[in-house]
Amino acid sequence: MRTCSRAEAILWSIAFPGFGQLLNGRYIKGLLLVALEFVINDQARLNQLIMNSFHGDITRAIADTDYQWLLFYPCIYMFAIWDAYRDAGGGQSPYAVVPVVFGAYFGTIGVIYSSNWAGAMFLGLAGMLVGLGVGQVIKWLLTRRSLGDLTRS
Repeated sequence: MRTCSRAEAILWSIAFPGFGQLLNGRYIKGLLLVALEFVINDQARLNQLIMNSFHGDITRAIADTDYQWLLFYPCIYMFAIWDAYRDAGGGQSPYAVVPVVFGAYFGTIGVIYSSNWAGAMFLGLAGMLVGLGVGQVIKWLLTRRSLGDLTRS
């Protein structure tokens, strides 16, 4: 089975969840993620949300979005990126998944509160970025703690 480079896997997964898996030869998983992308995108009206947000019509973006469906998106999106990266040989260090999990969690929190403020696209993305940063700090702390435990043994 051919795998793509880690960077290629991440970039294609950012562009479209499931593409990194397809490049890595994980066809069933890739097709499932592509199908989930289509279903969630359609049901949440994600493309309309993106267009309205970029045009500055946040009120309409909020009104047109189905938040019950959109809440699934940050987790599926971040999982697709992580999984493609891992299948391409990345993420082998301890706690490597922690930033991605926190990115998904904070992205979901951003989507929850976005109907009251900046719209799901901007607050969801901001939540993902903050979550990645918080997760990176937690990963660093966990790794440091583990290394401290090893030196005491």
